[in-house]
Amino acid sequence: MKILQIGNLTAILPIIQGGMGVGVSLSGLAAAVANEGGIGVISATGLSLLYTKLSSDYREAGKLGLIEEIRKARAKTSGIIGVNVMVALTNFAELVKTCITEKVDVLFCGAGLPLDLPSFLTKDSVTELVPIVSSARAAKIICQKWESSYQYLPAAIVLEGPQAGGHLGFKESQIDDVNYSLEELLPQVVAEVVPFETKHNIKIPVIVAGGLFSGGDIYRMMALGASGVQMGTRFVTTTECDASDAFKQQYINATDADIEIIKSPVGMPGRAIRSNFLQKVKAGLRQPKSCPYSCIHTCDVEKTPYCISVALYQAYKGNFEHGFAFAGSCVSKAHRIMSVKETFAELVQEFDEMCLSRERC
Repeated sequence: MKILQIGNLTAILPIIQGGMGVGVSLSGLAAAVANEGGIGVISATGLSLLYTKLSSDYREAGKLGLIEEIRKARAKTSGIIGVNVMVALTNFAELVKTCITEKVDVLFCGAGLPLDLPSFLTKDSVTELVPIVSSARAAKIICQKWESSYQYLPAAIVLEGPQAGGHLGFKESQIDDVNYSLEELLPQVVAEVVPFETKHNIKIPVIVAGGLFSGGDIYRMMALGASGVQMGTRFVTTTECDASDAFKQQYINATDADIEIIKSPVGMPGRAIRSNFLQKVKAGLRQPKSCPYSCIHTCDVEKTPYCISVALYQAYKGNFEHGFAFAGSCVSKAHRIMSVKETFAELVQEFDEMCLSRERC
């Protein structure tokens, strides 16, 4: 595998561990991935629920929890650590500022267009900024806006396809449409980036995500022009993943028939593993009495059947009567728990085997 260069950062392996919210990817998983030469990512989403001991104020707890997770990761690795912050979060700006102040290596932002993200940089900032998009149009809009308003361009772009886990930047009718597959979207995004690269004599690597599980998948995407991959589901079934053992077992037990597309309170479709909780939602048996958090701009508490933050937090703890797990379309390929080191070794072996088989052809 080739190295992955993102701005001033060099990852030995072109593998980014996806940021998975509400406790699934914290300092434990991120540091383990960074130690293997990839880019480990802490999710800033839902940390308030994990760090209520630090503050009774929801936003303050989230900020303090993020600082603690970043510092824990730094204590465990000298590798590359990133943070994923959803644009849809009501405390997006505060979390971004926290990441920059803490000198996080790279900041990934999706679930909305982070059009003003460079405005948070300061003169002494070292954090590289990477937007997450679902289309070539979104990539172009961001590049144009950042260039014209801030004289800044993305250090890289993550293209997340419709086979990803969690919230999807696609209409439900597009999710299984081959015209919206990574194979179709990747060349389009690369083509939109080229003029900016040429004009400024820089490289903006395009990283792909969504439904990727094996080293063969990495080889296939890089052969199509990707500079690297982002994988979330593959890293859930590792010993270092920060979620509960029961959460990981949901992945091990899941079959293709267990995966469903849900309508999230966030206002986007999402890919999840079927649970008793979701069955109750379908039956109309769930309804929040109030919203104590106001954590997401697009969540309408008057209409939503449940609080997604609480549901994901319950799943993180292993309580699937009151929650559910997001997962990518490839989750049925997860069959055992292994260490991050073993996972990387397997990915590299699979990549090399694919490379050799193609050379023989």
